[in-house]
Amino acid sequence: MPQPTPCGRRAPPSWKPASTRPAPSPSRPSCAPPTARLRHLPRAAGAALSVVTLLRAARAGNPSYRTADLVTALAELLGTAHRVRTTSGAEPATVRGRARRPYSPDGSLRLYGLFTEPVVTDSGHGGVRTWVAGPDGRLRTVGDVAPGGGRALGVADRAVRLGEGALTHRELGRAGLALCGATLSPDGRLGAGKGVKAVTARGAAWTEPPLAALWQTPPSQQAARALESTSRYADPDSGGSGSDLLFLDVELLGAVEESGGVCLLALCDSGVLVRLTVADDDPALAHRDNLMLLATAPGTRLRIIGRLVPALHPRLTLLACSHPTGQGTIDLGLDRLRRADLPHPAAPAHPAPPQPDGPGPHPSLYLLERRIEQSLTAGRTTLGVLGDTPTETRRIRRAGLPTAAGLLTALCTSAARRERDHFGHLLPTDTDTDTDTDSFTTH
Repeated sequence: MPQPTPCGRRAPPSWKPASTRPAPSPSRPSCAPPTARLRHLPRAAGAALSVVTLLRAARAGNPSYRTADLVTALAELLGTAHRVRTTSGAEPATVRGRARRPYSPDGSLRLYGLFTEPVVTDSGHGGVRTWVAGPDGRLRTVGDVAPGGGRALGVADRAVRLGEGALTHRELGRAGLALCGATLSPDGRLGAGKGVKAVTARGAAWTEPPLAALWQTPPSQQAARALESTSRYADPDSGGSGSDLLFLDVELLGAVEESGGVCLLALCDSGVLVRLTVADDDPALAHRDNLMLLATAPGTRLRIIGRLVPALHPRLTLLACSHPTGQGTIDLGLDRLRRADLPHPAAPAHPAPPQPDGPGPHPSLYLLERRIEQSLTAGRTTLGVLGDTPTETRRIRRAGLPTAAGLLTALCTSAARRERDHFGHLLPTDTDTDTDTDSFTTH
């Protein structure tokens, strides 16, 4: 017989009072972001939100989903949660992160537009970020990022929220700006307070000072700086000041086939081969189309801006480049190249010439990466079903990677650890349902 609800209406048989309904477990992924916010852990909350967004993209079959992105986001979340409990001194403030960025006065500034890039984050935010440089070469950003991953293209043609200037983000990337009463955050973001006054000014070409100085730093120094800023344990504010950007003069060699798609091989003036990849595979953005067009123009010399991708070989995501004709610049995520812009418009995609065998992806390290992706997508129990894990562990150890071998052994040990109920039946794996909020920082 259906019981009456508190409002006096007949409830369906499945209805239960709120006090008897099972509360959601904080160990479930969707509960991690609000739990972290309640514990005053903004950095962990952002990492957890990225994991949840990527899990939803995987479940929905989103074509932009990449398992490697989920592995990276989950590693950031677990590493942050571990460091919250183990760090001491002044470091916990960095590990916890900031809920709101503090802005401090920065006086009057003369800024020169560099380029504009679309922003689509794993947490579901979208927009654009315009990079500008001061006379001293210091980089700053003017951003317009808000919830909504599909708003990047529309925001690029909106007026910059900085003073009363009428420039759009796309225009600011090639123009200049004079600010009075500027405010700046620790990660290099310019504030848009009421006291900020902005006036449009003349910009500078990439071959003119002060922007030309960015390309005069040796590539090795730029790479060392970028690797330090992209470390998983680096201050999250350090990457926002452009320390992960590289400014190179290159000669295009052609397209290179990889397991994940096609990239563009280029030769730096220092003699180093660099692989250039797309920054975002979203079909609404112009990254992929522009890269394929540039692959049809081997021998073209370009001045480029890219973001370092940690890998066993030099690798950048291509963000902006000089125009193939030498006139102006191209924001590769927003502007679309045409075949008429290339030296030989009718040329097909040109494969790069064969290169001498280099270090390449380490096969032993790939074994660990593959096992981590398998355990993340199919569960830890698959480690004992797919492949010969002990043999792979020995191969990794013989390759001089004892730490990686130990990690794989520990992962397999945790997968084989199964508990039984009172009747001797095996219980399902990964059933942690600790309802204590402290479980966020221990799991």
